[in-house]
Amino acid sequence: MKATPLAIPDVILLEPRVFGDERGFFFESFNQAKFEQAISRQVTFVQDNHSRSVKGVLRGLHYQVKQPQGKLVRVSCGEVFDVVVDIRKNSATFGHWVGEILSADNKRQVWVPEGFAHGFLVLSDYAECLYKTTDYYAPEYERSLAWNDPALNIDWPLCIEPLLSKKDANGTPFNVAELF
Repeated sequence: MKATPLAIPDVILLEPRVFGDERGFFFESFNQAKFEQAISRQVTFVQDNHSRSVKGVLRGLHYQVKQPQGKLVRVSCGEVFDVVVDIRKNSATFGHWVGEILSADNKRQVWVPEGFAHGFLVLSDYAECLYKTTDYYAPEYERSLAWNDPALNIDWPLCIEPLLSKKDANGTPFNVAELF
């Protein structure tokens, strides 16, 4: 596995070794020891999530103010633009974001540590995202940042108006959000 720190160094892009031939392919999508070596710490995953979304769906930017979740995100079908925002007030990269294309074809994964907001935009006709979390979903602690907040200035690759849940359409502006 190749591990590359992104512009926000705590966010890591992981690329597996893929073995393929005319029959198809094989790759190891998760190995606890290799993962912990790549992120330089131990983690315990407690929940796996799977979502399916159609083209133009934008989910996020989500985080939990208590029971914060680290997430290991990958796409098993389709393609998304995956975004991570640093919401740690004492961080040198506070308020910065990184974005990566994750797809079934490139098999990349992103490690999103606790203390970050996360979201994605579906670029293909549909996409299925799988992600492991380090804590349980707690709806009472979940928050959503405004996906289009000018303070964040995220360069979403939009070709149509995004499809949003009510919660995401009413996301909180960054400057008044409850952060870490």
